[in-house]
Amino acid sequence: MAFLPTTLAEAKARGWDELDVVIVSGDAYVDHPSFGAAVIGRHLEAAGYRVGIIPQPDCQRDEDFLALGIPRLFWGVTAGNMDSLVSNYTAQRKRRNDDAFSPDGVAGMRPDRASLIYANALKRLSKNVPIVLGGIEASLRRIAHYDFWQDKVRASLLSDTKADFLVYGMGENAILKIAEGLRNGFKHDKLQDIAGTVVFSSQAPPEGSVVLPDNFACADKPTFLSMTRLFEKNYDRGEVYQMNGGRWLRHNPPAETLNEKELDAVYSLPYMSAPHPLYQGKKIPAFEQIKDSLTSHRGCYGGCSFCAISAHQGRRISSRSADSLLREAKILAAKRGKAVTLTDVGGPTANMYRSRCSRDWPADCRRRSCLWPRICPQLQPDHQAQLDLLERLSVMPEINHVYIASGIRHDLALRSPRYIEALATQYTGGRLKLAPEHSVPAVLRLMAKPEISSYESFAREYLQACQKGGIKRQIIPYIIIGHPGTTIQDALDLRKWLVANRIKVEQVQEFTPTPMTISTCMYYTGLDYETGAPIHVPKPGEIRRQKELALWHLH
Repeated sequence: MAFLPTTLAEAKARGWDELDVVIVSGDAYVDHPSFGAAVIGRHLEAAGYRVGIIPQPDCQRDEDFLALGIPRLFWGVTAGNMDSLVSNYTAQRKRRNDDAFSPDGVAGMRPDRASLIYANALKRLSKNVPIVLGGIEASLRRIAHYDFWQDKVRASLLSDTKADFLVYGMGENAILKIAEGLRNGFKHDKLQDIAGTVVFSSQAPPEGSVVLPDNFACADKPTFLSMTRLFEKNYDRGEVYQMNGGRWLRHNPPAETLNEKELDAVYSLPYMSAPHPLYQGKKIPAFEQIKDSLTSHRGCYGGCSFCAISAHQGRRISSRSADSLLREAKILAAKRGKAVTLTDVGGPTANMYRSRCSRDWPADCRRRSCLWPRICPQLQPDHQAQLDLLERLSVMPEINHVYIASGIRHDLALRSPRYIEALATQYTGGRLKLAPEHSVPAVLRLMAKPEISSYESFAREYLQACQKGGIKRQIIPYIIIGHPGTTIQDALDLRKWLVANRIKVEQVQEFTPTPMTISTCMYYTGLDYETGAPIHVPKPGEIRRQKELALWHLH
């Protein structure tokens, strides 16, 4: 096994004089399935393509971009595992001092608007080679969107970059179809119907098509609200069109969710499970955090207004088989040369593993959340399947202990007292992280979060199980302040709830308007997404006051 090449010398060591695909990434190259560039690279490699990765090129040095030569089929461009502006700036628009996806956490190695910067450089250096955008930055900027850092509505990233394809969501299926089409000699304008992509349309929208207001019209706030609603209602049903910068964009419906066999195959690819040797022992903080964890599934049907997971991964849950996870655990221990403690076995929401919809999440279901305002009767969670998985991992000789560190939905967990007891006594360390986000009913409605009573019920059952087992545990609640629709009175009520429950939160999250979320739509428009009524949007000074109130024990 070997890392994907990052230089021509490494490519030639494989016997490759030319590469089919070169991926340019804003992240350091970590060959691990938690890093998108590695997954796409290995997936293409398994299909017979010669693939290399250029991690974090210096934008002032053409030779960095040409380190692997010009690819035969296309350039893949990604800002990395995070939107570059979210990575580089705080919610107060202050530049961050570190970057978890860079060697030793050094900031400044990923440029602002990395996808745009990289694409511009590649167009200049090889203007006839197609460019395929991907990753979270492209996925959440695939149509006209509000950009918090410029405080304006920007056109689709595809329009800004003049790239040839934009792949959104989990891109394994789409990227293979693009590669196959280009290998077979099709021009990119003949590959317009690939699911999970946005492309420039070669023709005006056919009669009866869903057409969004253009990017300039969306600067008007009521129009932006109506555009967002129209998109959310239709994007997973068929093609959606939007004029951006004078050109028609065709937004194809999402790619099919990978089934169990396909997902198992993605995680069985020959990852090195380590940073590339070019970093000479420097640590990548994001890798250090997840290096002893396993991803059990993808997707989330929680539908929280402020969260971008469903817009990227989708609400349908795609779960790995238990056998696949056990194999990965064995490989991990073999690479470590000793038994390991699994720090997390989960996904976006740990206890959605093996969840099903009795109607298979049909396109005609227009709920944006399976859990809010109440749990859908068609939802079939399977906490027992996760408990069985955790038990099988726990008894492996290669495993010391198994924990769940990724978030869980407490309202869903209330369906299974046995699951709560197992969490309390076996699968959490000293602290369990939960996300009630707020306590005020009006704010929770805007966030599409469950009533605070569900958090209180879960906490009561969890702590009772701890007490019964003679174990000391803490619950650490995550709180968001500054969400659109919150007032100082809401912050005072939140403080009262925290004090009454003797909850001393260590930190709170300031709401950051990220592209394509419902909450960002409300932030920009000042309008309730559901009703269209005006809502209060707190300014920075008020947000700081809300933060002080939530951290009541420190002031």
